[in-house]
Amino acid sequence: MTTHTPDAHAQHGQARLDAHALGVGESVVMGVAGTAPAFSIAATTATLIAAVGALTPASLLYCGLIMFGVTFAYLHLNRINPHAGAAYAWVGAIFNRTLGFFAGWALLVASGVFMVSGTIPAATATLTLVAPSLANQPAVVALVAAAWLLVVSAVIIKGIKLTSYSQVAMTVVETAILIALIALAVSKFGAHPAHALSWAWLSPGAFTPQLFATGALTALFFFWGWDVTVNLTEETRDANHAPGRGALWAMVIVLALFMGFAAVILLVLSDAEIEQSSTNVIFAVAEKLLPRPWSYVAVVAVMLSTIGTLETSILQFTRTLYAKGRDGMLHARYARLHKTWHTPWLATAVIATIGLVLLFGASFFPSINAIIKDSVNAIGFQVAFYYGLAGFACAWHYRRDALRSLFDAVFLVLWPLGSALFLWFIAAYSVPTFDLPTNLIGLGGIAIGTVPLLLNRRLAERNGRLAGNP
Repeated sequence: MTTHTPDAHAQHGQARLDAHALGVGESVVMGVAGTAPAFSIAATTATLIAAVGALTPASLLYCGLIMFGVTFAYLHLNRINPHAGAAYAWVGAIFNRTLGFFAGWALLVASGVFMVSGTIPAATATLTLVAPSLANQPAVVALVAAAWLLVVSAVIIKGIKLTSYSQVAMTVVETAILIALIALAVSKFGAHPAHALSWAWLSPGAFTPQLFATGALTALFFFWGWDVTVNLTEETRDANHAPGRGALWAMVIVLALFMGFAAVILLVLSDAEIEQSSTNVIFAVAEKLLPRPWSYVAVVAVMLSTIGTLETSILQFTRTLYAKGRDGMLHARYARLHKTWHTPWLATAVIATIGLVLLFGASFFPSINAIIKDSVNAIGFQVAFYYGLAGFACAWHYRRDALRSLFDAVFLVLWPLGSALFLWFIAAYSVPTFDLPTNLIGLGGIAIGTVPLLLNRRLAERNGRLAGNP
């Protein structure tokens, strides 16, 4: 596997991203924001509880441990090849360029789909605060979502430092609100819980294989996004180490937040209240803990969380598209950087345009929940695909190092490999359970990558012939 540093691109006459702009602390914040604690809890906890009931905290714990295997894979692979394309670059170098292309393509598709499932909750939260009567009208929601998409895209084009500053502010406020609600819930409902919490619920034996598999894809969606830290590796100081450490600490923080708030939901809300609250579950908890208007801090948390993760999704898309354009796997136009701000402005314009088109289509859906459900399931499939490829790549690359010690065997090979196998199993298991639109987006979105792959190869061969190369 070829090792290089971000500075190597400058030595070959290529424009660079804004190197050394971010530190470890900012990487941690980006990783936390990427997983969007408040958004993930609000969007999917009710679905997960419907699937596994009181075992929800345990499901998050064990799926989190599985995700740590992928986190270790990213940490170790980033050390030897800090690359804005992350999984795309590593899988391509370790296995072959085609597999690497599809690892990156799956991320591009997932991020594109997230322009709908990410912007719509931001829009509904905004309307809940300023015009509650309009919050359930898909056309109005889509219009406000489009406005948020354009604002966030403009901030990202303006520069990684401005993006980082806004992310730190939003994530600190969001996390503080969640921690405060957890502490308040324990103090008010600890003695008289809606569901009596038990340590026995964390036992692996409490699950049947089918029950665990049923909730796993939803639980894994909670954790998607921490890998933005390694897509920003070329813009981070100590690029070989800081992004991986940032991802690891981000995973520790969000796992604690997810498990803590899942327990709080069971502590505070009855089954009927959980079912009725759906994607407003954090607000439902806040309503039982705080009088109005103070309970609306939950809406603020979800709004900030959604905007934050929208920002990180655009960052992942643009850095991956930039890297593929720079490496010749897609058209070189996508590697163009703004002369002043050193950001991939054209790649950002592409994802903004895709998002606007998808939001226009989403405005014709009968309900907001239908949009969220289909997009979340499709994204879960695509994330399992490219995370799994990264886990396989790590295990294969370090297979000989496993003989050095038990620690190396576990953290370099066995844990990443086990995580990758589980992710691909869950992805395959989920396909028959999806409806047609979800499968078209999930499977079809990856398969359609064959078109740009073949077109770009043909273009490269033609350019090679024009240049006189054999």
